[in-house]
Amino acid sequence: MPIAISKDKIDLSSEKKTKEVADKFSKKIKPGNVVFLYGEMGVGKTTFVRYLINQLQKDNKSKVTEVTSPTFTLLNEYQINQIKINHYDLFRLKSVEEIKNLDLFNENINTVTLVEWPQIIKEKPKNLIELNFEYGKDHETRSLQINGLSL
Repeated sequence: MPIAISKDKIDLSSEKKTKEVADKFSKKIKPGNVVFLYGEMGVGKTTFVRYLINQLQKDNKSKVTEVTSPTFTLLNEYQINQIKINHYDLFRLKSVEEIKNLDLFNENINTVTLVEWPQIIKEKPKNLIELNFEYGKDHETRSLQINGLSL
């Protein structure tokens, strides 16, 4: 069953579709990738990350854990065998100076870095994949556009 709603956008109007796309995405990303997740509050960024991390855990025969938004902690870390996942949420940051203390792009070849609300970041890192989540005309319809990786 096709999951695209247009040439450039993928339909994420149901949680089932979000899981399907996150599962496919988990097969494509690799350590060293940095993923920026753009979109309004409530559009599905953290839900996508939860399905992505849980699929990586299943694929690597690791314990499936709870995946929550790091809105207040700024960072949640997940160790999946030799792969480390850093899940950042920069929503509360107000200046570029605050990013310097996070060691966001530590060039670790065994790390996948996921960043929600990356708009504050001025210099884009290498190995960047951008996910743009959008609402349709109503808040029931949602879509995803991926730049830097093909599913």
